[in-house]
Amino acid sequence: MVEAQPSTRPRVVIVGGGFGGLNAAIALRRTPVDIVLLDRRNYHLFQPLLYQVATAALSPADIATPIRRVLNRQRNARVFLGEAQAIDPDRRRVVLEDTELEYDYLIVATGATHSYFGHEEWAKAAPGLKTIEDATELRRRFLLAFEAAELEGDPAAQQAALTFVVVGGGPTGVELAGAMAEIARTIIPADFRQIDTRTARVILIEGAPRLLPSFPAESSQAAQRQLEQLGVEVLNNTRVTSVDESGVHIGEQRIPAGCIIWAAGVQASPLGKTLGLEVERAGRVPVGPDLTIPGHPELFVIGDLAAVRDPQSGNPVPGVAQGAIQMGVYAARLIHVEVTAHNAGRPAPVRKPFTYKDKGSLATIGRNRAVGVIGRFQFRGLLAWVLWAAIHILFLISFRNRIAVALGWMWDYVFFDRGARLITGNSQIRVQRPRLAPEERSSETRAAKHALTHGP
Repeated sequence: MVEAQPSTRPRVVIVGGGFGGLNAAIALRRTPVDIVLLDRRNYHLFQPLLYQVATAALSPADIATPIRRVLNRQRNARVFLGEAQAIDPDRRRVVLEDTELEYDYLIVATGATHSYFGHEEWAKAAPGLKTIEDATELRRRFLLAFEAAELEGDPAAQQAALTFVVVGGGPTGVELAGAMAEIARTIIPADFRQIDTRTARVILIEGAPRLLPSFPAESSQAAQRQLEQLGVEVLNNTRVTSVDESGVHIGEQRIPAGCIIWAAGVQASPLGKTLGLEVERAGRVPVGPDLTIPGHPELFVIGDLAAVRDPQSGNPVPGVAQGAIQMGVYAARLIHVEVTAHNAGRPAPVRKPFTYKDKGSLATIGRNRAVGVIGRFQFRGLLAWVLWAAIHILFLISFRNRIAVALGWMWDYVFFDRGARLITGNSQIRVQRPRLAPEERSSETRAAKHALTHGP
């Protein structure tokens, strides 16, 4: 069944409500088109702060906003909840499970997911961080590891439970490792009676010669120093060779671990493969200077799904939020210009190529610790941390989220507390040698005292 097109105005279908797709929809608010934004979830997710949900600093609702709420006053926009199965460029159709969406213009912005470099079996033991479900699962595993250590009577098993391995030294891996070390050393030591959480090991494994390969070398070195000050063990030039539920191998060496997190690579959405083009190794779709595929000037591919080089620098446009936002706004402006010209009876102007404006990069390591690069300037320490916090609050999509995040961070900063330490889902703990329960210990103590006093 083909979903009918009731209006004579051009229809713009946007697949994906992330940074690129949502900003494209907003940029088209004054364009005489009918917009359909299709997403399999009903909310826009601020992915750069997902790690804060995983490490119990924020709740999921603090970084997610319902898409309908964002667009509820935009009369030319509708929201469809569903998942695109394929795209038929020749028929101008987006294929869903039980229907099809017709379009005049299409913007594909379905992003990326985790890449295990051909070892998909590792996903169960080492989940990645791309969705709210991923974040709450990682939070569960992270917090359960301390609970397991508290109940574990075997010293080796207890140390394994208190060992956390993060694979991948990009911004996500660095931020996760720093937050986990900070929690173990400054936030929760008073919460436990049988263990000293400050003895927890946080190990960050990076296959490249240095952390944060996209940053200048000086910033990478500063990030590593700050991580090591927090107690994080950084292993550069190191590759994971196998992963299982209880640890990782790096060559012949095995590291037993209570929690393993994968932050080492991304794979573009599989929807790109349905366009009939040869995609790159990571699944990205090669696009032209105007972000369209060959022979289809009405079909834009943007964000993490697009393989595009900036014409000025010649470098690939990085798969970051600012790149997706700029691509979404660029595609919307082209559509606006062409629709406006058509309605006025004028020929459409020649499309100018997309150019990427790098507004800088920031990565936080922990309290008062961060690194940043903006233009020719590099920042580190407290100044970089303040810049990171301010920019992330500014780019949150709703005012409510900005207030919630700002207040949450203020509370955490003043009181050294993370209020979202909730274990949701399965809370079953497996230990090798359970500690004796208090009443059992008391009975053993009474028996021992009786033997000392009265003899065996």
